[in-house]
Amino acid sequence: MPKQVLDAIDRRIIAELQADARLSNVDLADRVGLSPSPCLRRVKRLEREGYIEGYRAALRRERIGLGFSVFIAVKIDDHANERALKFEKSINAMPEVIACHLVSGEADYFLEVVVPDLEHYRRFLVGKLLNLPIVREVRSNIAIQTLKAGAPLPLGHLS
Repeated sequence: MPKQVLDAIDRRIIAELQADARLSNVDLADRVGLSPSPCLRRVKRLEREGYIEGYRAALRRERIGLGFSVFIAVKIDDHANERALKFEKSINAMPEVIACHLVSGEADYFLEVVVPDLEHYRRFLVGKLLNLPIVREVRSNIAIQTLKAGAPLPLGHLS
C-alpha cells in the first residue's frame, strides 16, 4: 500500500512534536488549528503509519558522564553478507555506539560512539571494536565541540 501523502496539518503536527514531544494533545491541537479529537486521531495515524517512530528524552551527555564523542570510519575486510550482518549485529549490541551508518566512500561504516573519556574510548576500541575479526581499519575523529545535534528533520520537501 503506498504511503499517504502528508498534508499541511500533518506536517505542522510533526514539526510541533519535533520541537516539543511533551506537548499535551490539547496544546498541540491548538497550535495546529484542530480540535483535540481530530488532532489525536492524526497523531495516532502518523504513529501507526511509521512517520513517528517514538518519543525520547534528549539528555545532556556531559551531565550524565558521557561527554566524550568519537566518530569512527570503519573499513571491513569482506563484504560477504553473512559476515557483514554479524558485524552489524555486534555493533548494535554495543551500548557505546549510538549511531551506525552503512556508507559509501572510503569507509564502509560510520559510527558515533559516546563514552566518559579517552581511557574508556581506548578500552572500547581495543577491547570491542578491533576484536571484531572483520574490521580491517578504523579512523577515529574526536569531537572537540558540538555545534548542532539532534535538530528537527527538515520537512520543506514535503510541501
